Amino acid sequence: MRHGQTATTGVTLPGRAPGLHLADKGREEAADVASRIARLPRIAAVYSSPLERAQETAAPIAAAAAVPVTVEPGLLECDYGEWTGLPLKELSRRPEWKVIQRYPSGFRFPGGESFVEMQTRMTGTLARLVAAHAGHTVVAVSHADPIKTAVAHALGTHLDLFQRIAIFTASVTAIAYGSGGPTVLAVNATRGDLAPLAGQ
Repeated sequence: MRHGQTATTGVTLPGRAPGLHLADKGREEAADVASRIARLPRIAAVYSSPLERAQETAAPIAAAAAVPVTVEPGLLECDYGEWTGLPLKELSRRPEWKVIQRYPSGFRFPGGESFVEMQTRMTGTLARLVAAHAGHTVVAVSHADPIKTAVAHALGTHLDLFQRIAIFTASVTAIAYGSGGPTVLAVNATRGDLAPLAGQ
């Protein structure tokens, strides 16, 4: 799932910059999603990106599930390099923005990570967590772009189409990983009962 709302959501590109905490709305979102996720059976672990906003979202989920939060660097936000902290309005006017939307697999953020590297990191991390908790539910709190690349991978969709996937704050995306490959059960779920996912 994605972390809850912050003061910069939809305004700037905070990236991996430290010190960004959940807004009041984000804390409300985290509490709400914790109550929904807690109804799922066999929650073996709750993992979080090292960034504060993710850990603050994971905390009420872990408390409801009676498990600790484990920090997992593989769930980190994309490294946006020199673009970190810049306003989205400014970035959207740059010529590179069209490349990010249409050909992300060919783009690397100046001084940062490529989308291909981010997807490889994210899917490798999820595979490792799944293997460590086979047959159980694992909650991984991350960020929009890494989650979008993981969904694209699970769907068998080319990375260049991953921008078509929406991941809102505090939304739940559920993927069942089995011997026959992944099955996407839900994407960007922001409300409703998650319990039916357990029967899929």
